[in-house]
Amino acid sequence: MKHASSLEQRLKSQLTGDVFFDAFNRGRYATDASFYQIMPAGVVVPRTIDEALRAVAIVKDDGRVVTPRGGGTSQCGQTVNDGVVIDFSRHLNQVVSLDVENRTCVVEPGIVLDDLNRQLRKHGLWFPVDVSTASRATIGGMAGNNSCGGRSLRYGTMRDNTLSMEAALADGTLLRFGEVPRDLSNLNAPDAGLKLFRDMLDLGEREAAEIADKFPKVQRRVGGYNIDALVPRNAPNNMAHLLVGSEGTLAFTTQVELRLWPVIRNKALGVCHFGSFYEAMDAAQHLVKLRPIAVELVDRTMIALGREIVMFQPIISAAVRGDPDAILVVEFAEEDQVDNLSRLEQLGELMADLGFGWDNRRRKWGGVVEIVEPALQAGIADFRAAGLNVMMSMKQEGKPVSFVEDCAVPLPHLADYTERLNAVFARHGTRGTMYAHASEGCLHVRPVLNLKLEKDVKAMRAIAEEAFEMVREYKGSHSGEHGDGLVRSEFHQAMFGARIVADFREVKQRFDPGNTLNPGKIVDPPRMDDRALFRYAPDYRVGELKTALDWSAYPGAGGGFQGAVEMCNNNGACRKIEGGVMCPSYRATRDEKDVTRGRANTLRLAISGQLGPDALASDEMMETLKLCVSCKACRHECPTGVDMAKMKIEVLAARAATHGVSLRDRLVGYLPRYLDLASRFARIANWRNNSALLRMLLEKFAGISARRSLPAFRRDTFVAGADVFGPADGREVVLFADTFNRGYERENLDAALEVLLAGGYRVHLPRPADRARPLCCGRTFLSAGLVDEARTELDRLVATLAPFTARGVPIIGLEPSCLLTLRDELLSLRSDEVAKNLSAHALLFEEFLVREAEAGRLSLPLGVVAGKAIVHGHCHQKSFGAFRPVEKVLRLVPDLNVETIESSCCGMAGAFGYGADTYQASLDMAELSLLPAIRRADPDALIVADGTSCRHQIMDGSGRTPLHVARVLAMSLNYAKSSSNPSMPAKE
Repeated sequence: MKHASSLEQRLKSQLTGDVFFDAFNRGRYATDASFYQIMPAGVVVPRTIDEALRAVAIVKDDGRVVTPRGGGTSQCGQTVNDGVVIDFSRHLNQVVSLDVENRTCVVEPGIVLDDLNRQLRKHGLWFPVDVSTASRATIGGMAGNNSCGGRSLRYGTMRDNTLSMEAALADGTLLRFGEVPRDLSNLNAPDAGLKLFRDMLDLGEREAAEIADKFPKVQRRVGGYNIDALVPRNAPNNMAHLLVGSEGTLAFTTQVELRLWPVIRNKALGVCHFGSFYEAMDAAQHLVKLRPIAVELVDRTMIALGREIVMFQPIISAAVRGDPDAILVVEFAEEDQVDNLSRLEQLGELMADLGFGWDNRRRKWGGVVEIVEPALQAGIADFRAAGLNVMMSMKQEGKPVSFVEDCAVPLPHLADYTERLNAVFARHGTRGTMYAHASEGCLHVRPVLNLKLEKDVKAMRAIAEEAFEMVREYKGSHSGEHGDGLVRSEFHQAMFGARIVADFREVKQRFDPGNTLNPGKIVDPPRMDDRALFRYAPDYRVGELKTALDWSAYPGAGGGFQGAVEMCNNNGACRKIEGGVMCPSYRATRDEKDVTRGRANTLRLAISGQLGPDALASDEMMETLKLCVSCKACRHECPTGVDMAKMKIEVLAARAATHGVSLRDRLVGYLPRYLDLASRFARIANWRNNSALLRMLLEKFAGISARRSLPAFRRDTFVAGADVFGPADGREVVLFADTFNRGYERENLDAALEVLLAGGYRVHLPRPADRARPLCCGRTFLSAGLVDEARTELDRLVATLAPFTARGVPIIGLEPSCLLTLRDELLSLRSDEVAKNLSAHALLFEEFLVREAEAGRLSLPLGVVAGKAIVHGHCHQKSFGAFRPVEKVLRLVPDLNVETIESSCCGMAGAFGYGADTYQASLDMAELSLLPAIRRADPDALIVADGTSCRHQIMDGSGRTPLHVARVLAMSLNYAKSSSNPSMPAKE
C-alpha cells in the first residue's frame, strides 16, 4: 500500500477537500444501486471544480483511473471502479447562471435535480427529466446516463434537454461541447479540441449509413455512445450529445447547460384497471393516442407490497378498486384544466370501447378512477417513483435484480414481449416484477433472484441472453433508460454489430487514449456475470452473530441481523435534503458516512469481515454511527425498510460487550435509577449548570458539552398521591409517567391528568410490585447499548401493566420516545403474547384523545388560549404515523390556528445534543429548518413540541418556551373555567 499512500499524500497536500484512503470510507463508495461492488483505491471530495481537475491530473499521473460520481444511484454499476472516485455531490452543486427569459440555466454537475427544481420553481420553470430518484440524482449523473424520467413522452430525454457542456479531457484540455457547424468555422476552441471535433464529425459522416441501419428506432435508446449525433444533418451538430450517456468514460464534466420548461400547473390522472397484465400492455398503444404526458404501469406485486407499507396504504385505497392484475396511470397536463378533464372523459370512453368497464358476469370492474385532487396525485407520483424500492422491500433472500431492467420495444410489441419474458422467467424457475413507463414501451423488469447462489447467477446470464435476443427481434433497445455500465456493455456487439462497436472503441480511444476515465463501461467491459465484481462475491460470508435483539423478521444468518443490514440496496432515498425527516445527519454534513446508506454499507462490510476483525465494535464503526440520532425516520421513509436506529442498538450492545460503557453512557443510561436520589439533592446536583469549572470537568471526563445546560433536577418530581383518580364508573386508562416528564417537567403529567379527569376518565397510575423505583421503558439503557438493563426495566413494566391490558385498558404516554418503545423495541426483546398485547394498547396522549373524539366519547369544555400554535413533530411520532393526531387534538381548541413546521430532527435527540463531540452537529440539524421557523413565528403564538429533547433544543436555540400538547389543553380548560366564572383566576 506504499503506492496508495504516496498518492494519498499528494492529493492531501494539494487539495482542501476530503481525501479518503481508509477501508471504511472506500467501502462506502464501493457500491452503487447495482449488484456490483468494486473497492476503489481512494475517494476525493473536492471543494471546487479546479480542485476536481487537479485531482484528475494527480491520479492520472500516478497511473490510476478516475470515476466521477454524483448520487451513486446507478443501477448498472456505472459509478464503481478500482481507481479513485471523485464525488461531485457534496460541494459542486451550484446554479452557475439562470436565463429566465430564454429558459436556460448552467449548473455544476453535482446539483441534485430536486434542489435545482426548487430554485427554478419561483421563476415558473422546471427541468422536466423527472427521474424517480430526483431527490438524490445529480445533473452530472443524469447527463452521464442519458436519463429519461416518467414524462419523456412529452419532454424527451436528458440528451434532448442538454444544450451544451463544459468538460475536461483526460489530458486536462478544457472544452465547450455544444452546437458546431460541420466546417467548424468561427469556433473558439483550442487546436486539440478542433481536431477532436473534426475527427468525430468525420466518423459520423463515414458511418452514417451503418448508424441508420443499426441504431434502434425507439426514443428510449441510451446504449452505447450517441454517435448518431455526429451524422450530417441540416441543423448544426451538438457535440454535447456525444458526452450525454457516455457514463464518465470520455470527459470530466464541469458544467452543464440545460433547456428549461414552464412548470406544470394543472393535471388530471386516470387510473385504468385491467384484469390481466397482457391486456394492460396491449392497451398502452391505444391510450397514448390521447396524448398524455405519461402512462405508468403498476403491477399486482407492487400493489400488494404497497398495501403493506403504511405511508402508501391510503393512496392505494383511494386509487385502486378491487384486485386488478395491473393498472395504468395515465397523466394529462395541459395548461387548461378543462382540456385535461375532457381528455379524462375521453379516456373513460376509450377504455369502454376497448372493453374495460364493469363486467357484470365476472363481477369485476376494469374502468377508470379519476384523480383530480393534487394531494392524491402527488401521493400516486410518490408511490410510482418508489416503485423500484417498493419491489426491493421483500424480506427474503431473493430480491428483484436489475439487469434486463429497462429494455425498450415499440409499443405494438409490448404485450407480446412482456408475456414472452414472463415465460422466460418461469422457465428459469423465477418470476419477475414489472412497473414504470408503458407509454414508451420501457418497463422496469426485475426477475427475483438470489445472487449469492451460483445457480441463480447462471439463471441471470441465461435470462439476459434470451431477453436481449427478443429485444433485437422486436427492433428495440436493450438499454432504455438506465444505461450500460457493467451489466449491458458486454452485449453491444449483438445489439449494434461489430462495426458500430469498433466505432465506439474509436471514440473512446480518441477522447481518452490512456483509458483513464471510468474504464470497463461501454467499451471493453468485463463479463456481466463475473462474480468477483459482485456485492455478494463467491467468498462472501457472514459468521454466526449473537444478537441482543430479535431480527427473526429478516432472512439470513446472524439471527436475521444480516438480512436486515442487506435490505439496503443503495437506492439513496436517504440522501434527500428536503421533505420528511430522513436523514437529518446527512442533511447537516452532506457526507456519505453520515447517511443511512453509508452506515448500512459499512455494517454489511463489517459483518462479512471485509473491514478486518472486530470491525462491528471498532472505533471506526462508532465514528460511522456517531451522528445517527436514532430518529427512526429510515424505519418509516426508507423504501426498503432499513431500520438504522434498531441496528445502532445492536452495534452499541456489541461495543459495550467488547469495550465496556463510557462514563457519559452510564450517566445517560442509568438516569432512571438515580434520578430520585438526585432529586432529593437537587440544589447540589444542579451545581454543574452554574459552575464554569464543573462544566469544563464534566466535558473533559464525561464528554458532556460545557456549552449546554443540562435539564435541572427538581425536588417536586411527579409522585401520584393515589394509584387511581376519577369516577368509579369512568372509562379506564393508565397514565404512564415516563422518567423525563416525571423528573424534569411534571407540569406535563399534571396537565395530562387534569385533561383526562375533565373528560370523565378513571385514570390509573400503577406502581410496580417491588416499589423499588418507578416504571421505566428502558429507552435510556437502549441508547447506551445496555440491552440487558433495558430488558429488566421492560419486564417490570410489562408485569405491572399486564393486568390492565388484559382487560383492554389503554396505556397512555406523553413522551414519544418512551411510549413508542412499547410499540417497537419491546417486541424486539420479548415476543410473548403479554408483551404483544401491551404493545397493541400503547397510545400517545393525542392518539388516545383523537380516537375517543372520533368515537364520540370525548367531551372537553375548552376555551380560547391563543390565535396560533406553531407545532414541531417528534421524529418518532412521524415514524409511527402518530403526528397527525397532534394536529387534530390542537384543532379541538377554539379559534386556534395550527401551523406545522416542516422540519427534520430537532438535533437534540435525547442525549445526542449534549455530547461535546456532537454539540455542533446538533445545532446544525436544528438550524436547517426548525430554529429559523421558530424565530420567524409570531411572538404571541404558542410553540408546541411533545418531545422533551425537542423542547430543550427549541428553548436553547431560540429562547422561546415550548409546551407539550397536554399543557395547551389544560390551559384551554382553565380559560374556559375562568370565562364561565370570572372570579376564578385562570392558571396555566
